[in-house]
Amino acid sequence: MKRQDFLHCSAILIISAVLSKIIGAMFKIPLTNLIGGIGMGYFSGAYGLFLPIYAVFVTGLSAASAKLTAETSIIYGTKGVKAVKKYSLLSFAAIGLVGSAVIVVFAKPFAEHVIENNDVYISLIIISPSVFFSCITAAYRGCCEGRKNMYPTAFSQLTEGVIKLVSGLVMCSYVLNNEEYFANLLRGYCTDRYALAAAGAVAGVTLSSFAGMLYMIISDIFSKPQPEEGGYLDKLDNGKEKKFIKSLIKIVIPISISALITNLTSLVDLATIIRYINESVSENTEYFVSKYSFINEIGTENFSAFVYGSFNGLAVTVFNLVPSVTNMFGKSILPAVTDSWTKKDYVSLTENAESVLRITSLVSVPAGLGICVLAKEILAFLFPSSVNEVALAYGSLAFLGPAVIVLSLSFPVFSMLQAVGREDLPAKIMIAGVIVKIAGNIILVRIPWLNSSGAALSTGLCYTVILVISLWSFIKYTAIKISIKKIFIKPLYSGVLCMVAALLCRNITYNLLSSNIVLFLSVLSGAVVYFIAVWLMGEIDWICKKHS
Repeated sequence: MKRQDFLHCSAILIISAVLSKIIGAMFKIPLTNLIGGIGMGYFSGAYGLFLPIYAVFVTGLSAASAKLTAETSIIYGTKGVKAVKKYSLLSFAAIGLVGSAVIVVFAKPFAEHVIENNDVYISLIIISPSVFFSCITAAYRGCCEGRKNMYPTAFSQLTEGVIKLVSGLVMCSYVLNNEEYFANLLRGYCTDRYALAAAGAVAGVTLSSFAGMLYMIISDIFSKPQPEEGGYLDKLDNGKEKKFIKSLIKIVIPISISALITNLTSLVDLATIIRYINESVSENTEYFVSKYSFINEIGTENFSAFVYGSFNGLAVTVFNLVPSVTNMFGKSILPAVTDSWTKKDYVSLTENAESVLRITSLVSVPAGLGICVLAKEILAFLFPSSVNEVALAYGSLAFLGPAVIVLSLSFPVFSMLQAVGREDLPAKIMIAGVIVKIAGNIILVRIPWLNSSGAALSTGLCYTVILVISLWSFIKYTAIKISIKKIFIKPLYSGVLCMVAALLCRNITYNLLSSNIVLFLSVLSGAVVYFIAVWLMGEIDWICKKHS
């Protein structure tokens, strides 16, 4: 299969990511409507341990395999690519087994002492095999991505999404309809009906990761090997082959640490929101009862879990949609930047860096600003049955809107740092961001009128610090010059016009039409204004020329 250029790679992964997110929303939205804020608290609680373990044992693997594949194909050609795949599978399988075992070992202490809810334990056990399946998948994906073939990654992501959608909702509904049977079956491990239903949904997640792995294995078996363009050294000695595992681990460790620290922001929310909301409710009970009338329905003792479940299940879910899509730009640019850096082609390096940041800004700026002004309408549209959850979470989502932009831009910068051999920098930079996040949560979540919105504010501050430091570090290390006007000013100007158009349309139609129609018209008006603005400034022509 012919290798794809940066925009072609990005287009494939973006389409895949968008479709996967649509499918993911089709899973998450009905799931939230089925089990509510409390049930999503259990579902999110299981991810509280899973995501940090996944970050350590899985997140850096495909990037490491892709980077080493890209480098090795230039020097050793096809033989090098085959060797990288072989040792990636061997080492990643071992890593996956360890990762799954870690979740099993720490599941009970985590449920008892961190979340302080034993009913999460069974969900953690059910999700543990996903780490192993994902490690095998990462080995295959990385080798394909390193050769600039993004189709296997795209199709495996879609496979995972479809299986999660179907099996997760079916299992969750089945458990709810057979609550008594599962309560007796899991007696001593899980008794709450919403915790049981969340465990059913988690089983769907595990099955989807297995399906993704199976797709990659079958795809590899039936694919025809393609000769590599590189390979100026024909001989690949055994000593060099044995160094591949060492090279993989050397790349993986700093990337995994960075991913772990990134996921620590979610763990910070889990550890602080519930605790400080409890404190705030006990000190300001009258304020919360007057502001949230439904608090009497769920009980003050469940309110903090409800807040966390609503924040994480609704606001954070929407917040992650755009960065998870633009993250594909980072994945697709990594081989191109690796090629340029290996060949010392600084003109190409500068062009690639500007291209990925420019296209990311063009996507993330209007999306982030639009989320900021249309937060309530977006959540009401996506979660129509979760009225109380929407009332609590839309303020947090509005504060998360600007954070969408800085987080989206951080991903490609991290990928480029990894591509030029500075895998250590993202981890160090993330530490500064997490410190800001912790301090922000401690100070802001305690404020009654902010509560979970304080966590949203601290998230924005955290990723702003990360973006500024990481971009400065990349420019300083590579000694290239990039155009701030092209990357930030034009998209920001167009994005502000888009936001103003959407806001005016919403305010004019707010009391005249239903919420869903208001959202549709506001998004449409903002999109039209944004398209005209970027077209007049030549951005559309640039994209067309870049792709041609």
